[in-house]
Amino acid sequence: MTDEQHSLLKAADINSMDTFEFHHPLNPNSEIYLRFLGRAVGLKRIGVTIARVPPGKESFIFHAHQNEEEWVYILSGRGIAEIGDMEYEVEPGDFMGFGLPQQPHHLRNPFDEDLVYLIGGEAGRLDVGVFPRLGKRVISDSESAYIVDESALQLFWSSKQSAED
Repeated sequence: MTDEQHSLLKAADINSMDTFEFHHPLNPNSEIYLRFLGRAVGLKRIGVTIARVPPGKESFIFHAHQNEEEWVYILSGRGIAEIGDMEYEVEPGDFMGFGLPQQPHHLRNPFDEDLVYLIGGEAGRLDVGVFPRLGKRVISDSESAYIVDESALQLFWSSKQSAED
């Protein structure tokens, strides 16, 4: 395979890719099917993925990233986007971007057809995801992820402390 071939995914290649089925462990209604486009062309620092959420299912879980920006572009179907304290119906052509600091967000599909979208963002070496409705965080590095109850966190150091000292 030449570098040029490795950098290009034709539609037929994308359609024939295996999908990765994911169910978020903290959301029993999570069911999402993923095709990792970025990985397929060798991207290491950003992710680009086609995601499909079946009718009546949800993507991941209401969350916010502390270190990685993220975006979503709706390709087909409709969904409900929860962003902060608001809900919005989304449809093909709608775009969402989550810079830093990030508002918590989530997608669900209460409609009768698949919700298909492109999702992308940074693939940093370390990120902390916050699940504000559950009082939990996930700490992830490039190889593993750990779920922690916020009540178990102990303050080790704070920028506010150093500014006051």
